[in-house]
Amino acid sequence: MTEKQEKILTAALELFAQEGYKVTSTSKVARQAAVSEGLIFRHFKNKEGLLDAIMKEGEKRAKLLFADIVLETDPKTVILKTLEMGIKTVQNQSESNFWKLQYKIKWELEEYNAHKVEPLLYALVRAFEKLNYPEPEFEANSLMILIDGLAMRYFLDQQFEIDGQIEFLKRKYNL
Repeated sequence: MTEKQEKILTAALELFAQEGYKVTSTSKVARQAAVSEGLIFRHFKNKEGLLDAIMKEGEKRAKLLFADIVLETDPKTVILKTLEMGIKTVQNQSESNFWKLQYKIKWELEEYNAHKVEPLLYALVRAFEKLNYPEPEFEANSLMILIDGLAMRYFLDQQFEIDGQIEFLKRKYNL
């Protein structure tokens, strides 16, 4: 990816996160990125292509986030790393903005894209099976829903005490 393409994607990410995908125009993205609108069309075809590139980047980053967890064999470490993953993503402002957009788009476009989290969900199911939880699939799904809810709450209220909630969950799972 060229430097200009990265500038365009960064500008689009910022504007989509601040103003929403539907109301942000490609001309506004071009102004923010300090490029011509034609360059956006040349590289991404249209606004949907720009969104698609951002969503593909989300899938790539999710795979990187999950890689260490999915490869882990110790079940308690799988759960611990899953819980700590959320804190890592919100500590870095650039990463936090990126994931905030992913959540915002989920709501705006009414799409969940469950396939992004399937590897993590599968790792959690295996972990809960190894720990002899009676319903590992439900436990894994419940934990994923909690993490999703914590992230959403944090993105809507940055004063939210996410660290305390993660520590509570660590105690709940005896980690």
